[in-house]
Order: sequence, then structure tokens, then C-alpha cells
Amino acid sequence: MQTEAQPYPHAQQGDESEDLKQRFRSAIRAERAKLSPRRRLLAGEGIAHVVRTVPAVQGARTVAAYVARHDEPPTGPLIEALAEAGVRVLLPVLGEGLSRCWAPYTGADELVVRAPGRPPEPPGPPLAADAVAEADVVVVPALAVDTSGARLGQGAGWYDRVLPLVNPDAMTI
Repeated sequence: MQTEAQPYPHAQQGDESEDLKQRFRSAIRAERAKLSPRRRLLAGEGIAHVVRTVPAVQGARTVAAYVARHDEPPTGPLIEALAEAGVRVLLPVLGEGLSRCWAPYTGADELVVRAPGRPPEPPGPPLAADAVAEADVVVVPALAVDTSGARLGQGAGWYDRVLPLVNPDAMTI
């Protein structure tokens, strides 16, 4: 999907803005659904390549990332490259009562699906939500990013609640 970049309305602008954001989400999801598995994989590999060239990533000890959902460009290539480089990778997990938590990545074969529709998660006991503050770099999912750098997420607000916990010196990608 190639369109001219434009800003989108932010949540504080009211219900009309929320309706518009939902329409954007629907349109973006529909375009993503048209991508072949090969195109999606190539996009994931391209993203991994670009992210690995960022100096902050090259010097990172800990990176918080995410496991892509089936319709997103895969993050496996990035996660694997970081782990192979000796970087500690934290991935989101849902803790008790749907609390937001993190767990260290221990390998692709170790990831488990804990709930239908959720991306696979690392096994083991979860770390607290504020474990993300240990990350030198945080890779955040987005359906889209506008011309000012503001992201449009899936709409559940998970990262809206996590981002305030990120170390202010960390780079967010």
C-alpha cells in the first residue's frame, strides 16, 4: 500500500476522531490482508535490516520488541538477529488478570500460544510491566505512523499504557 503521508487525528480530538481512526485501521488492515506471505516476509526482513543499522540498536544491551500477529510483517527476523548478537530481548506477555508484563526471549521454538488470537509468548514467569524500563531500545508495533511520527496502533491501548514506563533515555522505534 503506497499512499501520500498525512497526519491523522489524535484521540483527544473527540468521538469523530475515534471514528476516523477506526476507518483508517479498517482500511490498513484490508490492505495488509492483500499482501502475499512472501511480500509480508520480505517486509519483515527489510524492517529487521533497517532497525539493525540504527546505532542505538547496535549498542543496545536490552531491546523490548514484540511478536508480530499473522497479518503484520514478521518480527522473527529482527528478534533472531538481536538474540544472535547477544542482545537480551524482552517480549510482551499477558500476566494474571490480563496485566501487561514482559518475558525474556529464549528462542523461537520456546514461544507458546496462550490464548486464541494472541501472538506467541515466551514461557516462564512474567516480569513486571515496568521491566520495559530496562530496555535501551523499544520496538513498538504500529498500523501506521503519521508525518509527525505519531503512531496508530491496533486500538486496544496496550502500548499507550506501556510507553510511559519506557526509560526516557531509550530509543523508541
